[in-house]
Amino acid sequence: MFLRNAWYVVAWDHELPAGKLLSRRVLDEPVLLYRTPDGRAVALADRCCHRHAPLSLGRLEGDCVRCMYHGLKFDPSGRCVEVPGQSRIPSTAAVRSYPVVERNRWVWLWPGEPNRADAAEIPDTFSLASPDWRMSPGYMKYDANYRLILDNLLDFSHLAFVHPTTLGGTEKLADTRPDVRRLERGVRVERWLLNVAPAPFHSKVHSFAGTVDRWWFYDFLVPGILLMHSGAQPTGTGAPQGRHSGALEFRSCQAVTPACAETSHYFFAVPRNFALDDAQIDRSVMEDISTAFAEDQKIIEAQHRNIDHDQAMLPIGADLALTQFRRIFDSFVESESGSVESDVAVSSK
Repeated sequence: MFLRNAWYVVAWDHELPAGKLLSRRVLDEPVLLYRTPDGRAVALADRCCHRHAPLSLGRLEGDCVRCMYHGLKFDPSGRCVEVPGQSRIPSTAAVRSYPVVERNRWVWLWPGEPNRADAAEIPDTFSLASPDWRMSPGYMKYDANYRLILDNLLDFSHLAFVHPTTLGGTEKLADTRPDVRRLERGVRVERWLLNVAPAPFHSKVHSFAGTVDRWWFYDFLVPGILLMHSGAQPTGTGAPQGRHSGALEFRSCQAVTPACAETSHYFFAVPRNFALDDAQIDRSVMEDISTAFAEDQKIIEAQHRNIDHDQAMLPIGADLALTQFRRIFDSFVESESGSVESDVAVSSK
C-alpha cells in the first residue's frame, strides 16, 4: 500500500530528450514518460488498453504515441485517436493520463486522484536550477523498500559508521542528538557537530587550517523529499550564530519514489555555492557523494533482505526523527485509505 495523493519525482529533465520514450514503474504501476514536440512532459499508463502491451515499446508520432503491437494511437490525454482497420473508436479506448509538472530539473508525477493534484504543494528545490548553485544530477535504483531509505535519511547518526571515510569522519556524530520539530507535511531536523576535524568529503574540496563546525539542517517531507542546508566552516567563526564566513555550503535535494514494495528510485543532487567554475570539484563532489550513497545502498539492501516481518525492530534514541516522520506519514496513508502500510516491520513507539 502506498500514499497516492502526493507528488513524486519520476525523472530528471535530461532523461526525457526529444523523441525518447521512458518507462518507469511508480507505486507498482508502469508509467510512460515522453515529451511533445513543443517540449511538454507527458505521463501515461505504460499499458495499451487493447492487449496490455507496453506503450514504451511503441513510437512517437507528433504529440501521440502508437502501440507497436496492433497500432492503436493515443494522444497526450490518454484518449485513443486511431484504431487501424476500423473507423469507430470505442469510447472506452483510453489509457490513464497522470498530472505531471516539470520544475527545477525534476519531473514530478501525481499518481492519485487527478482533481486533487495541486502544483503549489511541490517543494521548492531552487538550488537544482539556480545559477548561484552548481550540481550534478544523480540517480540510483534500490532493491529495497522505499521506507527503509526514508529511515536512513532521517537518522544521520549512521554517518559515523556507514560513511567513516566519506561523509562521516568521526564517531562523535553518533553521540550528538538532533533537534526535531514537526511540520505539517513532515519534520525539520537540525544537527550540529562542533570543533571536529573536517570530514574527508570536505577536505577534498577545501583546505581547513584546523577544526571545523559542521551542520545539517533539513526538512523531510511526505512522501519522501529531503531538502537540506549543510556545511562546514572553521571553528569559532560564528557558524552557530548564523554567520557563514569561509564556509563550505551545500543545498542537498533528495527524493525517494517507490517503484514497488521491493524496489525504489532514488534521485539526488548536492548543489554547492563555491568554486562554481571548477570542473575538478564537480567531479570530486559527485564521486564522493556517489561513493557514500553506494555505502548506504549496500547496507539498506542487505537490511531489506534480512528483515523478519514477524519480529518488531528495537527502537533507540537515534530513531526520534524517523519515528516522528513515520507517524506523520502513516496519518496521511490512513486518511487516504483507512489503513496503515505494514510492508516493513518496524516499531514506531
